[in-house]
Parts: sequence; structure tokens; C-alpha cells
Amino acid sequence: MMKDYLPARLIGYARVSTETQDLAYQIERLERAGCVEIFHEKRSGKSRDDRPELARLLASLQPGDVMLSTATDRVARDPLDLVNILKAVRDAGAGLRLLDEAFIDTTSEMADLIAFLVGWAARWQRRRILENTAQGREAARKRGVKFGRKRKLTVSQIQQICHLRKKGVTLSKVASIFGVSESTISRTCLM
Repeated sequence: MMKDYLPARLIGYARVSTETQDLAYQIERLERAGCVEIFHEKRSGKSRDDRPELARLLASLQPGDVMLSTATDRVARDPLDLVNILKAVRDAGAGLRLLDEAFIDTTSEMADLIAFLVGWAARWQRRRILENTAQGREAARKRGVKFGRKRKLTVSQIQQICHLRKKGVTLSKVASIFGVSESTISRTCLM
């Protein structure tokens, strides 16, 4: 008697760290690889706990499925997270494949060690990115670069607002004159 053969479902996972980054390249590669469904999100990879789409993907895995992503750092930036994700994939009876890192073979006993080492490298890279960013910010601060949002009102405008408010002009009227919200006006004279 012949068993019915069901080919593995390829389930994709794409991730970038910020809203300004683009997922299109990863999604296109996962589609070309044959993914029937792709979970994607714009969240930091530093912790598995803060990624709802990854959680949904892991919960949807069925025996024989293959979770597919482009690279380790898209799945996790922490080696322990990567090993835990790999365990969740295995516990579902599924496999994990990475398009850019074919050496990760979830069917071998060495997979945990390789995943840990690659995850460690991803964490090291993330730490270097954070250090470089901090150094860049500090250098910019020393050059006089101002960070944060630009002030809505000039010092002169703040003085005018405080003067008008002392004279009894309403919040809504002053806000209308200066083209800002009433809450901005109410905070202005408290500075």
C-alpha cells in the first residue's frame, strides 16, 4: 500500500528592524523559493518575545513544513533565541532552512551548535552596530548636531504666548494665532 506523499509546505519569514526599512527583497526571494505563506514584520530581532508574526508562524507549523528565511539575523540576533526558535520548529515536526546559509541543516545533531555559533555572530554584529551608532551620535553631538524634534515655537513666540496668556487670552485663541495645539500652548508657559 502506497502512502500519499504531501510535499513540504514552505513557510517564509521576513524581518527588518525599523519601519523605514524595506521587506520587498526578502519577500521576493521567499516567493521565488516557493513559500506558500510568508510572515513578515518590522521589529527588532533582539528578542523573540517581541515578534508576534514569528510567534504566529511557529504556532502554524505542521509536521513536514519547512520554515524558510533569508539569513540567521532575520530569524534571531541572539544565539539562545535562535536555538529556542530551532527547538520550536523541531517540536512542531518541521525544519528550518536559510537561503543564504545552506550549511544550517536542522536534520543533523550539529544543527544546534551551528545555529548557536551563527546566532552568537549575529549578536556580536548587533553589538557592534549599537557601539558604532553610539560613537556616531557622540561625534555628531560634539560637532554641535542637535537631536530630537525641532521646537515648534521660537523663544520670542514663547514670550509672546506667555504675555497673551497673562492678559487672559484663551488657550484656543492663542493656539489659533500660533498654529499649534492647545496642549502645546498649555505646556509653553510652564517651561
